[in-house]
Amino acid sequence: MNASMVQGFEHVGMTSSDLDRTIAFYRDLLGLKEILVKRTGDGGRIAFLETGGVMLEIVEPAASIQTPAREVPVTEAGIRHITFRVDDVEAIYEKLRSAGVEFTVPPRKAANAELIRKVAFCKDPDGIVVEFLERV
Repeated sequence: MNASMVQGFEHVGMTSSDLDRTIAFYRDLLGLKEILVKRTGDGGRIAFLETGGVMLEIVEPAASIQTPAREVPVTEAGIRHITFRVDDVEAIYEKLRSAGVEFTVPPRKAANAELIRKVAFCKDPDGIVVEFLERV
């Protein structure tokens, strides 16, 4: 038996209050590739967007959802943010700021300088925390 049964990282699942707006953020602003958008059996919609071999699965339920997304505190178990590796944190920061995206943490040196050079954080249209990083 193999030491690791996991073959790779497949996708992150998230919920959106407005699928079109969320797709516009991740596809049009960040450049993820739209793989599939369709209706779900319960009258909602689902989209799959891909970058670097990993996908975002974005579900817009038929029922309304509570927004903005709640930030998971450091003292509570849960997923705190999603992270995209970029060549230039400053460039993505400028591009998104010019499109009206507000950053909670502007570009700064990373705390984990052994692995990461620079980071910045913003929120997607539903308030999900998104990190951008440059590797060392």
